[in-house]
Amino acid sequence: MAEIERLTITLPGDMAATLRAAVAEGDYASTSEVVREALRDWKHKRALQQQELAALCRDIAQGLADAAAGRTREFDAERVIARGRQASAKG
Repeated sequence: MAEIERLTITLPGDMAATLRAAVAEGDYASTSEVVREALRDWKHKRALQQQELAALCRDIAQGLADAAAGRTREFDAERVIARGRQASAKG
């Protein structure tokens, strides 16, 4: 089992009330369980954000490389709008 460390945290009243309510309603056995689940969710969300950021950085690097190599075309706002409408129509 992982080492357990006791921490003291300070929360705004509404957050503390939400924690206590989750326990009182029987969703969790303790406020610590609520916090642990929230941290697991935060870690997952953060990992997804980091993956998305890395993908964006790769796309930017590819775009810059394409521009440097002359692989560009004239900007056509109407074409972009049409592609956006097609994409939104697909769902």
